[in-house]
Order: sequence, then structure tokens, then C-alpha cells
Amino acid sequence: MSDPDIKAYGDSWYAATMMDVEPRPRLAFDLDVDVCVIGGGLAGLTTARELARSGWSVVLIEAGRLAQSASGRNTGFVLPGFGADADRLIARIGFERTKDLWTLAQAGLDYVRNAIRDNGSKGIDPQPGWLYVSKKDNTDEFLGYVALLGELGCEIEGWPTERVRSVLRSERYFYAINYLRAFAIHPLNYALSLAAAAERDGARIFENTPAVSIDPAGVRKRIVTPGARLRASHVVLCGNFQIDSLIPRLGATLVPVTTYVITTAPLGASLAAAVGYRGAVSDTDLADNHYRIVGGDRLMWSGRATVWPRDPRRYVQALTADIGKTYPQLGKVDVEYVWAGTLGNTVHRMPQIGELSPGVWLASGFGGHGLNTTAMAGNLIARAVVEGDNTWRQFTPFELVWAGGILGRAAAQMRVWIKRASDAYAQRRSRARELAHRQPSEFASLPPAADTTTSDSIVPGGSRMDELPPAPPEPQKRHERA
Repeated sequence: MSDPDIKAYGDSWYAATMMDVEPRPRLAFDLDVDVCVIGGGLAGLTTARELARSGWSVVLIEAGRLAQSASGRNTGFVLPGFGADADRLIARIGFERTKDLWTLAQAGLDYVRNAIRDNGSKGIDPQPGWLYVSKKDNTDEFLGYVALLGELGCEIEGWPTERVRSVLRSERYFYAINYLRAFAIHPLNYALSLAAAAERDGARIFENTPAVSIDPAGVRKRIVTPGARLRASHVVLCGNFQIDSLIPRLGATLVPVTTYVITTAPLGASLAAAVGYRGAVSDTDLADNHYRIVGGDRLMWSGRATVWPRDPRRYVQALTADIGKTYPQLGKVDVEYVWAGTLGNTVHRMPQIGELSPGVWLASGFGGHGLNTTAMAGNLIARAVVEGDNTWRQFTPFELVWAGGILGRAAAQMRVWIKRASDAYAQRRSRARELAHRQPSEFASLPPAADTTTSDSIVPGGSRMDELPPAPPEPQKRHERA
């Protein structure tokens, strides 16, 4: 990996295993095209590819390297749904409209799978399944959410505690939902393969070409870069929080959330003995503890979200401690890669998709479900431009909302800390109850002491957790995978 790649992509396992591709050139001459896409993350690349496939002339400009931000730094989970809780969506827009949105989100997931199939999976390494595990014994909530997911058309399996612990050998875990159509990938290589596909279809891509200004007035929009000028009938803004430098009012609608990721050194057979599930795993809400096996016997683990970015090396000890608490049998693990990724969260936890003004489109704010919703957004906008399709209007209830500036960031960080503390308390109570339920049967197997009552006097503390019906966990509410 070259020094420029390290600078662009961080000291990540993805950068170390990325495709061997030549950097795209800077834009150094004026162009007149049908569509200018600003932003070379997954949303921009999908939009450019779909427009080019339809025969439109397309230019994509990226301020740095393709997918160098959240698109190429996340843990690679391709999931159904959105960052917003399903029950909150139903309360806001009703069940039928929520179901329609979930169908669109699922179509985004399927797009990623089909693109990998069509363009080849070399270096992308798709692994099927996403297991959402609970560390709390809140069975009623699990059952209720399973029923809701079924009504929304989500294909899932409910796993009881015994099955969970047979593949994830941790005493911290109870029930789980296995999302059958979800999968995990190498997101950086997927983005690079998407760029190559877009270019084969006629799109032109330029790196290290920031948009300095944009004049959205008139039929032909004007975009200025350091070395050239562009004219286009349509402009598609596909930035994350970095869009603030071009259009501050859009950047102000996003709370930047940074998540920290490590990848261990090879762990050998001990990893397979501890983690027998090869797909993606999440065991909490917000941005903590999302992990999977990569490279055969390495563990990739992410968490510890902050709203102000910090040196990712500060979080190595905390992340390895999380591994140790979950899988103590692994012992001390060595870390070979550590990096961070920053994504943009909206106040309502839904992506921002739509037409800002005639011919000016926005695709942003994908939160923790970026791999499926960026694909969804790219397709919706391409269809709107080419066919006049209005499906994107299903996102109009989720308007641009000011995120609160510095105070909004501080409030978001406080919510993370409070949620983490309350979850930890609930997890300790669940574990204590389980241990208490075990003790009577353990004591009953011991011979009675001469001066005490027999084991017949011991009254069981109630049903054991593993006697309850299979029940998957509560929803992943605010999981963030930068």
C-alpha cells in the first residue's frame, strides 16, 4: 500500500487488501454534460453507473479518492431497513408507507448483491447473514419486534439462547435474529468495482477534484473546480458531512459520528472455536460492538462512537477490552490495523433523498445503513432524472432539519453515553438473573449437610431463560458502522 493510499484510506485492513487500481486523474479541462455527480462515495458511484447505463453523459468528481470516507471505511454490513426504528416510522407515516420504504431499502440490498454478481466478487468476499444478538433477556420485546419484522416482509430466523451460544461462545448472549438476506462485504473493493462498472458504461470519473462552487440557477447548472468548469442539466450532490464546505445549510443538517475499527492479527484456530458464525454480528444498539471474521482468522471489531473525531489509536485498548469481555477465551489479542470512519446522521435517522430545486438533487445522511440505502438512493435519483419517476417522493416526510450545531453534537454524545450506561446496567441484571436461576439446580445436586435442610426445601426461582420459546432480539436502533 502506497503512502498516498494510507493517507486517503487510513491504516485499515481494507486499504491493505484493496484492489490494485490506478488513481483517476484530476479534471483539468472544461466539460459540458447531462449530469454532474459530486461525491465519489457509494451513493455517487451508484448514481453515475445507473445514469451511464441509461445512455446519459455523466461526470463524477470527487474531492479526494473514491470511497475514502465512510463508504470505504465501514464494517461492510449490507442490511435491510434504515437507521430509524421501524416503530417510529410507523408512528410518523403509518404502517403501509413504512412497509413501502422497507421494500425500497430491501431493493437497495438486492442491488448490491446483483452488482457483485454482475461485476465479479474478486476481493469483495460476500459473506451471508447478519446476526443481531441481545445481551438482555427482554423476551417480550423480542417477540413483538419479530412479529413486526414479519409484517414488514423481512426474512428472518429467531434463534434461542442455546443456538446463539453454540456458534457465538459467549455467556453474555441470549436470543438473536438472523437476517437471512443480509450479508457482509469488503466495501472499499465494492466501491472500486462499482466505479469500474460505471466507467465501462461511459461515465467519466475524476479524483482530487473538489467542487469549489455551484450555480444552480437556470437550465444549465455551473460547477467550478480548481482546474476546470462544468456545465450540466442536472447536478447530484452525494456528499456526507463534507458537503458543508460547498453548501453549509446542507452540512448543518447532519451530526458527524465517528466510529473506531480494529482488525486483529491472525488468531488461528482459537477464533473459530470462539466465533462459529461467518456473517456479520451486532450485539448492541448505537455504534458499539459490530464485528465479523475477515481474512480467514482475523477479527474486525468496531465501536466507541464519538461526535468529534479523535485519534483512533486512543480506542485500541477500549475495543480490545470489549473483545475480552465478550470472548475471554481468546486471551490477549494483538491489533494490526486501526482506523476511524465518520458518517452523517440526520435528526430523524432517515436518508435525505430528493430534488432541492429544479435539476439539483441530494442523496445524503445515510447513517448506519449506508450500503443498502446508498444503492437505493442512487437508483431512485437515476430513475427520476431519466424517466421522471417520482418514487423518491416517498422520502418527502423526512425533510432537511437543522441538527443543532455544537449543542446538537453534545446532546448526541450525551445520548450515546446514557444509552451505553443503561444498556450495561440492564445486561448486568440479565446475567445476574440467569445465574440466580442456575443456582438452585446446582445446589440440588450437592449432598445435604448434616445440620441443614435437604435440597427439597429449595424453591426454584422461576423458569430458566433457555426454557422460553425462541425469540429474536429487539431492533438494532442506532447501530452506526462508520
